[in-house]
Amino acid sequence: MSQFARSPLTAVLGPTNTGKTHLAIERMCGHASGMIGFPLRLLAREVYDRVVAIKGAHQVALITGEERIVPPGARWFLCTAESMPLDREVAFVALDEAQLGADPERGHVFTDRLLRARGREETMILGSEALRPMVRALVPDAEIINRPRFSTLSYAGARKLSRLPRRCAIVAFSAEEVYAVAETIRRMRGGAAVVMGALSPRTRNAQVQMFQSGEVDYLVATDAIGMGLNMDVAHVAFASLRKFDGRRQRRLTISEMAQIAGRAGRHQRDGTFGGLVEEGPSAFTPEEVLAIEGHVIPPLEQLYWREGSPSYASIDALIESLERKPSHPALRAAPQAIDLAVLKRLAEEDWVRARTRHPAMVARLWAACGLPDFRKLGADPHARFVGRIFQHLSEGKGHLPHQWFADEIARLDNVGGDVETIAGRIAAARSWAYIAHRADWLAEPAHWADRTRAIEERLSDALHDRLRQRFVDQRTTVLLRRIGADASNLPVEVGEDGEVSVDAHVLGRLEGFRFHVAPDARVADKRLLISAAEKGLAGELRRRGAALAGATDDAFVLDAEPGERPGIRWNGIPVATLASGPTLDRPAVRLDRSLDCLDRAGQTAVRERIVAWVGAEIARRAPVLARLAALSRDPNASAPLRAVAAALTEVGGISPRETADPALDVLAPEDRRRLRQAGVTVGTLDLFDARLFRPAPARWRAALLAARDGRPIEPLPPAGATVLPGDTRAWGFRRLGGQAVRVDLVERIARAAHDAREGHKPFAPDPALATSIGLQPETIAKLMARLGFRSAKPEGEQPRWAWRGRPRAPAPRTPAAPRPGNAFAALAGLDLSRG
Repeated sequence: MSQFARSPLTAVLGPTNTGKTHLAIERMCGHASGMIGFPLRLLAREVYDRVVAIKGAHQVALITGEERIVPPGARWFLCTAESMPLDREVAFVALDEAQLGADPERGHVFTDRLLRARGREETMILGSEALRPMVRALVPDAEIINRPRFSTLSYAGARKLSRLPRRCAIVAFSAEEVYAVAETIRRMRGGAAVVMGALSPRTRNAQVQMFQSGEVDYLVATDAIGMGLNMDVAHVAFASLRKFDGRRQRRLTISEMAQIAGRAGRHQRDGTFGGLVEEGPSAFTPEEVLAIEGHVIPPLEQLYWREGSPSYASIDALIESLERKPSHPALRAAPQAIDLAVLKRLAEEDWVRARTRHPAMVARLWAACGLPDFRKLGADPHARFVGRIFQHLSEGKGHLPHQWFADEIARLDNVGGDVETIAGRIAAARSWAYIAHRADWLAEPAHWADRTRAIEERLSDALHDRLRQRFVDQRTTVLLRRIGADASNLPVEVGEDGEVSVDAHVLGRLEGFRFHVAPDARVADKRLLISAAEKGLAGELRRRGAALAGATDDAFVLDAEPGERPGIRWNGIPVATLASGPTLDRPAVRLDRSLDCLDRAGQTAVRERIVAWVGAEIARRAPVLARLAALSRDPNASAPLRAVAAALTEVGGISPRETADPALDVLAPEDRRRLRQAGVTVGTLDLFDARLFRPAPARWRAALLAARDGRPIEPLPPAGATVLPGDTRAWGFRRLGGQAVRVDLVERIARAAHDAREGHKPFAPDPALATSIGLQPETIAKLMARLGFRSAKPEGEQPRWAWRGRPRAPAPRTPAAPRPGNAFAALAGLDLSRG
């Protein structure tokens, strides 16, 4: 017992949500000085901020393992239970969550404070009703006050994660499980805040603030949430009812379940609790539910104890005193904690024993063993780290080397990496922060305390950002809230550049009728964003459909890129493709799949508009095809004429004459006239319409042929090409030896040759025409032979030819010139079609 043990002690016991901590703060602030010990650094920091707001920062101190803020005139101290300065006299002392005296790992600390920590004027013990028999047994003259819960706590059954209500906390019992649950919540509900005991106060506060402010509606936490952290939680869902307590996996006790479930509800607002499964080891039993709802907690039968004032006469005396059995029947010897395990391992080292021959050095060794294993390395690795610390503390001036300390914390000053990496750096930084707050371990402890705090704050901010990036999607959160109300009323906005957003959160981009999800969206979120966009963009899509159905001709363009399927674009947006139709000039129009968003009437109106434009363009760009198709269907035309017209339609208006000669031979003069009126030139070697070699008609012809055959568009010859290499196969070009010559130019040469001859007499044609076209002598010779001429050149003279009369002479010259104002004359620069 301390020298202040005679002060009156009051035990305030009861379930959670009874305002016990608030009562202790009020009582402390009513005294001239005071101290409260808390189970968590997070809670100590939270209450410190509250008291600072009341008393001012210059009068309030915060003492934890890794943080020490002690102004010279401090009178009110907020501490972790392990860091309470019991040698300091204060008027008021309180210990929060004193039932943790039954915890195998830390229980001896809380039991020691319950027995020895006393205020000069008042002492208060806060805890669960389960602590009542222990208080009666250990402090018989204590006044026990029961505080009833302000609101009702009731069991709400098991609910899947997808059906959890808002303002809900999901409790898991490992970092891996917390992360897995948080990731699931992010995909289903847009995001969750994460709270774990291993987080720094700065990170934890930032995460809690997201929940408190409503930025997210879900909180995923470890059982640290049960230790007095005040949050606006309506429902607590247990992801599991088993935890690893440092030694084994076990089921939570009723007390632990009640402590966590009691976080639901606030002041006089009721709360609920439940699980995620209805059956199995993670489900509540009826007995557990009744006990939690009725706040019937099994009383504690023993508390763990360890000597709080051990002997420093020697290492052996220290170990013996720490392993001493308690004399009171309500106390039980604490299991070996990691500090004692480390002490025993170091006691086996000869160099350690050689340096601990004085009680002061034994005390220094025990202080070094008290360095918490923040990194969870285990006894052996942690003992090696503590051994190195003690080695420096036991030599020279007893300070850690400046350079070693500086290098170690500089290595941690790196905010790169994922959540796990940064969390690992924070755990390591906590070790060095603990060291920096030991006043006699460093030459400049204040300087290094500031440095370690700054590093931890930077890492904490980075960890908060990573947690936010990993487990929070504000865009999805907004959508789910809006969709939950009325999906049809989503306030979707479409910018001039097509950017789609809801409440300033970008969903993606609308290009024509196709919605593209924002590139930063995760794969799992894309379905939700597409669904939200479809529901919110219904009106915009209808408007665009109406605009497409009523568009003017100049808004459409043929998409005839080589290697692609022929299609139609509207204002640069793909809206349809061409497919095989009844005839070449009447292709089928298939709407782009992006237009599936329109209703049936809208799709019909769009299809009819595109079909009308395609028909008008074919009639304008390639009138010969439409006229030939009309001739092939004309009941008043002769059978041979219909046959020729049909054959020419199917090959796109250009065909070798030899394939049509049987039908041409029986054509009547009137039939030939009608064929010429359609635009067809019946040449010596080929049938063709010269207008088809112009760029725009050539592109349409190539697109129509590709649509009919269901294949990509083939590359076209260069614009304006008249002669190609002989191995080139191109529609409208006739191969003549090493060169291929466009058929309309072949016909010009044929006409010139027949115009120059006189019967069967040898003649020398004007070479200028062939030369201007770029024909080689060999090509000219083969062409003249195909035209029905034989060589009549004497040796050494200019080439001369004589008519031998085999092929037909050209028909009388009746060119089918385009009518005045025809737009074909203005088009240039496009590729010719290939067959």
